Amino acid sequence: MAFENGSRAMNGTFGTVWADGREIAEISAFQLKMAKNFDPINMCGQMAEDRKLVGVKITGSMTLHKVYSRGADDANAAAKGHDVRRSLVAKLADPDAYGAERVAVYGMNYDEQTLMDFAAGKAGSTTVPFQATGFEYLDEVAPPV
Repeated sequence: MAFENGSRAMNGTFGTVWADGREIAEISAFQLKMAKNFDPINMCGQMAEDRKLVGVKITGSMTLHKVYSRGADDANAAAKGHDVRRSLVAKLADPDAYGAERVAVYGMNYDEQTLMDFAAGKAGSTTVPFQATGFEYLDEVAPPV
């Protein structure tokens, strides 16, 4: 069965992210990806190269409105040689959708921190890329059977 109508498409306005259990209220965008790493496998009698999954890489980014000095603790720790790791939980729960989706991200650390960035006549925002070592779907929106 196909979905009923366009109102069922999930709207990012209803997204929320928590870092170490604290809501990041100034978030305006979030993305989480997993890239698969493969080794090539060549087989006798087969011209086409096959491949074997050997690992994954979890990356993402979040865009924040400039409201707080968020990330200052991470930047200060990195400048002293400390690698701060965090847990994130992202949730998308559009009330018109078929349900809510939540994903937990573990062992997350920021790739970079913007220390300062502003322009006259423009509301501030920053995009923060990150990597992680694990993830888990806490809630999924299953397609109809």
